[in-house]
Amino acid sequence: MAESAATVGAMPVEKKRPPFLIEVFTRLVKEKPLGTIGGVIVLILFLVGIFASFLAPYGYNEMVLGARLQPPSSTYWLGTDNLGRDLLSRIIFGAQISMIVGLSVPAISVVLSLILGCISGYFGGTVDLVIQRFVDTVMCFPGLVIMLTVVAIVGPGLIQVILLLGILGGIGGQVRVNRSAVMSIKGNVYVEAAKAIGCRSDRILLKHILPNIMAVVIVSFSMGMGGAILAEATLSFLGFGIPPPAPSWGGMLSGPARRYMLQAPWMALWPGVALSLVVYGMNMLGDGLRDILDPRLRGGLGRYGRKIKKIGA
Repeated sequence: MAESAATVGAMPVEKKRPPFLIEVFTRLVKEKPLGTIGGVIVLILFLVGIFASFLAPYGYNEMVLGARLQPPSSTYWLGTDNLGRDLLSRIIFGAQISMIVGLSVPAISVVLSLILGCISGYFGGTVDLVIQRFVDTVMCFPGLVIMLTVVAIVGPGLIQVILLLGILGGIGGQVRVNRSAVMSIKGNVYVEAAKAIGCRSDRILLKHILPNIMAVVIVSFSMGMGGAILAEATLSFLGFGIPPPAPSWGGMLSGPARRYMLQAPWMALWPGVALSLVVYGMNMLGDGLRDILDPRLRGGLGRYGRKIKKIGA
């Protein structure tokens, strides 16, 4: 009996883990300082975008008489543009557009690529061949050429840009990433056991495969936010994105900003700084989440990265 009690006392037990999101947040703060800084930048962007109407001192298209091309001052913190509009207000409202694009485009891309990747990786065979050849065809064409062509046909606008970027991102390389993740999981014993007892394919995908690739999905979403904002800014800079007077950061860098760059450099400086900071923050946040959530990388949270302790140790 004594030996049995000693054996039980020496058995390893799992330490109760905190909730998943709290654990991710804690490790991000402790281990990834750049990722934490990126998360703070993203949080500030979201807060500014949500409360833009309360934070902006003027309307984004409100013209102040006699305030044309005013340099930064106590009245106009970031100066004014060639029409007398306050640049701080326009950048704040531009954060609202960037927030909408940065959330909507990756959401569409992740859902679409997840559907195609799961179907392709799970069923394989002819289905996999057709989907992958379709993805190869799309990836053969330069993305900017496709975007400019489609926008020229359907016209510029916020909804058009979101749908275009979301669909193009959802049928690109991320489909292959999700396909590889599904193929690496579908050969596991628990998936084979589910098939043996007669589980339907949709139930296996939803209950057994999808939860195990959520780390890949979260990382792809966070990494896609910066790319979506940058792509929207590129289209707006070229005149194919969100039409004026909407204060898109890319649109603010084009047109009058280039014309008055030497006379009023702040017209191009502040939108460029805002765009650079936000994209940098989102990329750093995505890198930090990838390092934490991917169990193949050192320090990943992986399913088996739990601490073990002995009773009475």
